[in-house]
Amino acid sequence: MVCSAHFHDLTSHSRKKAKSWLCGLQPSGVLMVDAVQPLSDAAKQYLTERYININEFSEEVLNLPLAEFETVLSSDDLQVASEDVVYDFVLKWAKLHYPKMKDGHKVLGSRLGHLIRFPYMTCRKLKKVLTCNDFVHDLMSKVVLEALFVKAEAAHTQRTLATELSAITNRCFVERAYIYRPVKVVEFELPRQQFVVYLDLKRDECVRLFPSGQVDSQIFHCGGLGLFLSAHCNMDQQSSFHCFGLTLGMQEKGSIKTSKEYVSKFKRNYTFTARMEVGSRNLFAIPWTNFMADDNIYFIKGMLHIRA
Repeated sequence: MVCSAHFHDLTSHSRKKAKSWLCGLQPSGVLMVDAVQPLSDAAKQYLTERYININEFSEEVLNLPLAEFETVLSSDDLQVASEDVVYDFVLKWAKLHYPKMKDGHKVLGSRLGHLIRFPYMTCRKLKKVLTCNDFVHDLMSKVVLEALFVKAEAAHTQRTLATELSAITNRCFVERAYIYRPVKVVEFELPRQQFVVYLDLKRDECVRLFPSGQVDSQIFHCGGLGLFLSAHCNMDQQSSFHCFGLTLGMQEKGSIKTSKEYVSKFKRNYTFTARMEVGSRNLFAIPWTNFMADDNIYFIKGMLHIRA
């Protein structure tokens, strides 16, 4: 038997071999689990770093064995547009490796389902999950109800719940490094159809916007149209200083008349057309340096809460 020290040396010498060793180093097949733990950790680190963007290496990730695929999905740093993408990717992997529905149900229910962060999926997608036959229906009903319960809470309560629930269960309540920021949408049917959208941005996310950065929210739907919020740092056209701006854009083709309000700072009525974006280039009417100042009243415990 090769000693653990030699395994560790091999890891340092050839990091690329780590992923192929992972499957052979599962606890059930190794007597000295503690001795080979450094190698197992190195293999997992290699996988999470290499496949941090699953879209870039989609074919490779789809062909990974189960244990390696689980490792990739477990990463909090996975760079994906949204958790909806992860859900679809998991189903695609399962259908490829377990074409029989019974086998697919088993692996999704026991190994992969808990790695999907359902509370961070869009409500539109969660509705589709309930009618999907790739998972056992009773299991999905419970998971979707749990996800909606978390979504219904206030932003600070969501983070507290995520911390508490993750400590006693798994990482499915922890937010990943999504390319598009999650939003919370509250829909009203009466007296007329309207939506209130909540977007939270951390202070360090705002810092990274300077001098010309932009971060978009996930798509949310109003009247059948896909809309998104876009926060950005730009130059004030009149005063020539950097400032924080926010716009509302429409992704899909069509036309809809609506109104919006940003933290009681900006309100207008517009008729939207395809690819149109409207909003405020200087939402708070202050320079960027004032916006990012420590005494800025708009940041509450390091978080900027935006309502649109």
